[in-house]
Amino acid sequence: MKFLDRPPRFLFFTGKGGVGKTSIACATAIRLADAGRKVLLVSTDPASNVGQVFGIAIGNRITEMPSVAGLSALEIDPQAAAQAYRDRIVGPVRGLLPDTVVKGIEEQLSGACTTEIAAFDEFTALLTDSALTAGYDHIVFDTAPTGHTIRLLQLPGAWSGFLEAGKGDASCLGPLAGLEKQREQYRAAVDALAGSQRTRLILVARAQQATLREVARTHEELAAIGLLQQHLVINGILPQNETESDPLAAAIHEREQDALQNLPAVLQPLPCDRLMLKPFNMVGLTALRQLFDGTTTTTEVAVDSPLELDEPNLSELIDEIAKDEHGLIMLMGKGGVGKTTLAAAIAVELARRGLPVHLTTSDPAAHLSETLNGTLDNLAVSRIDPQLETERYRQHVLETKGAKLDEQGRALLEEDLRSPCTEEIAVFQAFSAIIRESGSKFVVMDTAPTGHTLLLLDATGAYHREISRQMDTTGMHYTTPLMRLQDPKRTKVLIVTLAETTPVLEAASLQADLKRAGIEAWAWIINTSVAATSAKSPLLRQRAANELREITAVATQHAQRYAVVPLLQQEPIGVERLQALVGEQRLPT
Repeated sequence: MKFLDRPPRFLFFTGKGGVGKTSIACATAIRLADAGRKVLLVSTDPASNVGQVFGIAIGNRITEMPSVAGLSALEIDPQAAAQAYRDRIVGPVRGLLPDTVVKGIEEQLSGACTTEIAAFDEFTALLTDSALTAGYDHIVFDTAPTGHTIRLLQLPGAWSGFLEAGKGDASCLGPLAGLEKQREQYRAAVDALAGSQRTRLILVARAQQATLREVARTHEELAAIGLLQQHLVINGILPQNETESDPLAAAIHEREQDALQNLPAVLQPLPCDRLMLKPFNMVGLTALRQLFDGTTTTTEVAVDSPLELDEPNLSELIDEIAKDEHGLIMLMGKGGVGKTTLAAAIAVELARRGLPVHLTTSDPAAHLSETLNGTLDNLAVSRIDPQLETERYRQHVLETKGAKLDEQGRALLEEDLRSPCTEEIAVFQAFSAIIRESGSKFVVMDTAPTGHTLLLLDATGAYHREISRQMDTTGMHYTTPLMRLQDPKRTKVLIVTLAETTPVLEAASLQADLKRAGIEAWAWIINTSVAATSAKSPLLRQRAANELREITAVATQHAQRYAVVPLLQQEPIGVERLQALVGEQRLPT
């Protein structure tokens, strides 16, 4: 493994949910400990399953691993850290300020940025307190802070005054308001992150074009703030020997090889390791010690009983949706789970049934719109450019709120506008004009804002101001987008996930986030399921068996209704292939 050559003291693993960063971090910690080093493994992942991987309860305390000499682990609970952080800030003003103001502050502190900053607050000491970690040769972090969070921590120490003066619609600067005392410690932590002799960042991805594009963006964002010691690990590549008797395996292998050959240019200079897909779950020491083994033997892999998955398909969900004859259909989920493709498949099927449909997306892959354009009656397609809309929104805020700010205040406002929330706000404002059409037709919307962003917008009045401007409703009654989303008769929210542990946990967290905003998820869609195919490859059949637990969890614990969509041999692009996803006209998988 190239990323283990002359390893520095700090190793950070980062990547989207489901790419395997926890497994790789755990395997790395074991490899270093087996080599005689003293190692501390630290997880700050909200969906952490490090304890589950090792089969031992860890929690928020340093715990020695009895089965691995020299290895200890610590799971920082970012949700608990965030709640404790909120309590420290909100507690002193509770009862002194009006309830509506307190509620606004609490919502300001409920987003992903607060969780990440609170987690960073927890593990800062591990980077800076030499006495605390003096006994360890290496500290391995599962999940690194984003470039956005690191930039926030580098900003001038004027957050509280900036917010109190009302100079910004606080989205991410709010969480920083109570951190003034830790500024020196944060500065030392950020310096440690950027130190090439002490720190290495390992970007974890899958051999998929969308995932690799996302990793390329992460690489550029981190490199721009001085974190240059980066390695790339491409995980879960299907071995060629699995393709001999299985057309599905052959198609997957071909897609992955194409993605690897067309690696984004910015990633090509990075040192890169490739890990083969394993037939077993990464749980327990035996499995983890085999992760970096380049050979895979699958001839002895067997599934105890035939896989006869009999789960609802997408067609059954669309049957229920179609009964309403119009309405807003919103697809939500983490990046890389296939929201855009499923939105297109639902739109195509509704149009095929003779219903009027407007499919709108902010996905950068405009080829989907080009593929669909003019190919079906009843279907209109629009694409919103996120970069264009975000820049338009940023300029508007800078020209209004930023006009009278000094240099420091403007720097704070500009960083606030780099928040992930800003793009959600800008794109959704562009979507808001289209939403009105759902009173007379189906509007299928891909890429939706989180519940936190919706509440934040509503709390600041941005929705009402924007809708008033667009509709010229002075003195008239009107319905804001949030009110429409909260009405189950008008809106159906579909949460998209994969049949893997981390994506399911992340989807459950998103569902709770939406619930706080008064929005109930109507259904879940489990996408690209191997268990829903007729795979013949022993490795894929074992992977399919591994999916069954997650499918059961969705069906019994999380979803009111759900559908399982199979992994297809060919990329689902174009009307025919999109209809194959629906389930009524399945093509061979």
